[in-house]
Amino acid sequence: MPDNPIQQQINIELGDKEAEGSYSNFAIISHSNAEFIIDFTRIFPGVPKAKIHSRIIMTPQHCKMFLNALKDNIEKFEKQFGSIIITQQPDGGFGFQLPIDKSKDKVN
Repeated sequence: MPDNPIQQQINIELGDKEAEGSYSNFAIISHSNAEFIIDFTRIFPGVPKAKIHSRIIMTPQHCKMFLNALKDNIEKFEKQFGSIIITQQPDGGFGFQLPIDKSKDKVN
């Protein structure tokens, strides 16, 4: 078997709507044994309700590859522009959280 795998070229099309992008400052991440689900939304001060604008569902393997690619890009960004400072939000969160398990709140 050759040491160099064959590179496959993929043509990716970007539609006009997708090219506009969608802003998110809050994400909820959940998972099962077969997939990771990432819901992206926007939250604003004084607005108690937020609508999910995008849901991405990935296999665990693709999610880990995404994590590695994101980490690599953050490192490249910080080398070029300096460290990204994470500031805590007033509610104590950081804009990304795990879903709350309401079943643990139940009293038997």
